[in-house]
Amino acid sequence: MMDTPGQDIEQLSGMVAGGSNVIIFTTGRGTPTGSPVAPTIKVSSNTALYQAMRDNIDLDAGTIVSGQDTIETLGRRLLEELMQVCSGKLTRSELLKHNDFGIHRTGPTF
Repeated sequence: MMDTPGQDIEQLSGMVAGGSNVIIFTTGRGTPTGSPVAPTIKVSSNTALYQAMRDNIDLDAGTIVSGQDTIETLGRRLLEELMQVCSGKLTRSELLKHNDFGIHRTGPTF
């Protein structure tokens, strides 16, 4: 867990700068993003989003709301996905070559 900038792309860069080797990115709107430095596992918060963006999302967490999964069973599925990615499985963002990088600015820019 890490306190990062709020913008999607900048938070990925912030997590990697803080030492993350794999990112689990939750989305409710389907931001199609990924890091060029660390694999990004994208998790949808609802099934409608997952169905609309299957090519971009690795895991559907909306199955908890529908009763198909409990928090525990989905947690096990997420852990299994994480272990597979750590063993070389490509994430959707890697397959789609989503290589976004941004740096959060805290002061004025010129």
